[in-house]
Amino acid sequence: MALLEVGKLYGPHFFVAVKVNRCLRRSTILDAANIEQTVEALGFEVVQMERGGGRRRPLLRLRIDRPAPSSGRSGVTIDDCAAVMRALRGVLDSGDGSGEDWVLEVSSPGVDRPLVKAADYARFAGSRVRVKGFARLAARSRRLDGTLLGLAVDSGEAFMLEIEGDRVEIPLGAVASARLVYDWDAAAGDAGDRGKR
Repeated sequence: MALLEVGKLYGPHFFVAVKVNRCLRRSTILDAANIEQTVEALGFEVVQMERGGGRRRPLLRLRIDRPAPSSGRSGVTIDDCAAVMRALRGVLDSGDGSGEDWVLEVSSPGVDRPLVKAADYARFAGSRVRVKGFARLAARSRRLDGTLLGLAVDSGEAFMLEIEGDRVEIPLGAVASARLVYDWDAAAGDAGDRGKR
């Protein structure tokens, strides 16, 4: 039995959640390779996979995206999230009747899409990003905002960031988190232009 919550809006992205009777051992439900294969077979990529919740209500949260778009806008719809959720429910439900409930959330990456894989830094070159480091980055600060220039040419283990006209190289291993910065002013201008047509 599953409870499907469709179309909840939380900030600039949405998610679909389902309560799944847990029919697998905990180690099996987090078989990342199996989950990623299921999502990729539907034409999406897993941006992030997180486990949360508690013992009584464990949670598996996925952010998915289409691999093709290079803009900060996701091509993921709420119907896409529901389709992925249904496919994963089948993967996660093996029928051993253990009776423990899991909550599965599938969402778009949102307008502030996280950059997780090295390929993300190449894919979103030219975009504004906010980077947080484990320590100071580029002898500046732990938090940097700038324009992503892509992966460093000589290695795939660092990326280039332009900050106020300066180009700095930042090792991927020094990054605690990085995400796109959505330009709300430009979006409001685009919406205004469409309204005048």
